Amino acid sequence: MTTELPLVDLTGSGTRRAICPHDCPDGCAMTVTVQDGVATSVRGDSEHPFTRGGLCVKVNNYTDRVYSPERVTTPLRRSGPKGSGRFEPVSWDDALAEVASNFNRVIAEHGAEAIMPVSYLGTQGTLNGLNVGDPFFNKMGATVSERTYCDSGASTAYVMSLGPTAGVDPESLVHSKYIIIWACNMISTNLHLWPFVAEAQRGGAKVVVVDPVRHKTAARADWHIPIRPGTDGALAMAMINVIVTEGLTDAAYVRDHTVGIDELTERVEGHTPEWAETETGIPADDIRTLAREYAAAQPSMIRIGVAIERHSGGGQTVRAISCLPGLVGAWRKPGGGLLALPLWAFPVNWDALSRAELRPQNTRVINQFHLGKALTGDLGGDGPGIHALMVYNSNPVVVCPDQERVLAGLAREDLFTVVSEQFLTDTAQYADIVFPAASQLEQLDVMFSWGHLYIGLNRPSIPPVGEAVSNTELFRRLAAAMGYTEDCFTMTDEQMIDAAYDWAAPALDGITPATLAETGWARLNLPAADAYAPHSEGGFPTPSGKQEFLSAAAAGGNFVLPLFRQGSNESQPGEDVDPLPHYIPPRGPHEAHRLSLISPKSHAFINSSYGNLPAQKRVAGEPSAWLHPVDAEDREVGDGDLVRIYNELGEILVKAKVTADVTRGVVMASMGAWRAQTKGQNTVNAINPTGFADLGHAPTFNDTRVEVERA
Repeated sequence: MTTELPLVDLTGSGTRRAICPHDCPDGCAMTVTVQDGVATSVRGDSEHPFTRGGLCVKVNNYTDRVYSPERVTTPLRRSGPKGSGRFEPVSWDDALAEVASNFNRVIAEHGAEAIMPVSYLGTQGTLNGLNVGDPFFNKMGATVSERTYCDSGASTAYVMSLGPTAGVDPESLVHSKYIIIWACNMISTNLHLWPFVAEAQRGGAKVVVVDPVRHKTAARADWHIPIRPGTDGALAMAMINVIVTEGLTDAAYVRDHTVGIDELTERVEGHTPEWAETETGIPADDIRTLAREYAAAQPSMIRIGVAIERHSGGGQTVRAISCLPGLVGAWRKPGGGLLALPLWAFPVNWDALSRAELRPQNTRVINQFHLGKALTGDLGGDGPGIHALMVYNSNPVVVCPDQERVLAGLAREDLFTVVSEQFLTDTAQYADIVFPAASQLEQLDVMFSWGHLYIGLNRPSIPPVGEAVSNTELFRRLAAAMGYTEDCFTMTDEQMIDAAYDWAAPALDGITPATLAETGWARLNLPAADAYAPHSEGGFPTPSGKQEFLSAAAAGGNFVLPLFRQGSNESQPGEDVDPLPHYIPPRGPHEAHRLSLISPKSHAFINSSYGNLPAQKRVAGEPSAWLHPVDAEDREVGDGDLVRIYNELGEILVKAKVTADVTRGVVMASMGAWRAQTKGQNTVNAINPTGFADLGHAPTFNDTRVEVERA
């Protein structure tokens, strides 16, 4: 295939089609109004069946972001101390030459592994997103950057149980009779799925939310079940216990389409609702009611959020939850099953994007949770220290744990740091060179979704603001400056689109880049939502072809899936794991730190994006921490008091919100605010841990133990 997309007059006027760039399951289609080459408004595409004409508070004023007076529009060179935010404009040629000279110097003095890329999903585009820099750093032989912020553990567990299947069409939730929203504040983080849930609710479906917080979604549910952080696995195991001991299984489905029911039954023998009550704080009778109602009302649906994995036993929690739909035959009908990541339906050619064959064998791997240790020489091992850093699609000062050590590392005068950004973020403040990054309205990309089944083409709507460039163009220029000549460094964006997908795959039958240029988006070539039940007769993409309660993939199962590892074209095997789900309790509280801290996504920010924009800051309000009235009274804290939340890693200063909407023993402080918004220049990741969960090197942000006192 050779793609030649029709040109757009970027200096003219009219309505353009675009796709939201952000790391969000909604993947919204947008219409952009352009007047004489200037975007005047961005709206949700009313024709898109999932977007339905609306955008969230993060994006509905996207033109304010594009034309912000704080936007970086030219390459910058640091002119003051690191962290001072003092820069001067510099030409692209000079900036590229300076970066290439310093990279070559570091390679000559310390070896290529002394250079580390840091990136994630500041943009989610197939071209400009997760893998855009992988070929460049693989060719260089730089340290491999492992990126397991989100869903790595849950996806590992899901694949062990069900295989890489999209599973459920989110639009089919309108047919559900019972919906459990588990560890997901859908209205804040998956807004466009809520109308399908609400339609089912109006039709008689019961909506249950399992979460430590009575958030916006829980407030609209029929039943909110407050749970202690990190104990979701105990609830799932007890639900299995009730379903199998009370004979609530779909015996025929279990017999014909699952593996390991006898072993699973034996495993949950002691996991009674009474046992789970002591772990979760949920009354045993409520656990029985939940299990019975879930089994009886078919089709039943479970939607898990990314927070489900963020504790020591997060992977095994998802393994246990994954068993539930198979036990009750929920997969038989549209609207039944488990909704996690529909992205498995998209035939993305990850190997072509990352070009792992360019990387030398046995290149060092560092997980980004350990960035602070790596930058301060505390990581150990035989490799060189990190002497050059390149950050793109990420703001690690805010999103990485161990914040104080990350800042200490970035302040090193001997560390050469390059950042590609749209704004002078907390990380960019420490850069030596800052490159101006394009916004979504200024670049070409193909957009998959991890929350629905539509593929979209984002075409440029306006000319670049200033001298901003897309990530693809940035790495073409950097590769030329370094003298790299492989074909992947000279491919046009259109050629990259051709390579990025298997356009001959059945899911893309009838869909091409050219057709997307005309329509903007298209549903994958799958049955309609009211007819889509891919596992009604089994057919799971597992070794057995069945849902595996007893997982064949457990041998070497503690791996990191290729999607989450920079430059990898194969999963990374680890030690064998238990082939059956089991419960791993949260890490015990530090003697002096008796409260559990959770740090969910903000309603107004997406990770740290939009944390600097006035409208979103007004919606988010001053950084705060929710505290139960009993916990507040015990600490003589009143509503609105400035409080110090601390543990052995550090402290943050925030305003207390005393409310019964948070479970007793829990403190909630949303992440995403920039340091300038805080009282003490620290954000919540200053007190979050760097340890891994049980599967997929997932984070353990919900295993944080803290104490609170009036400041």
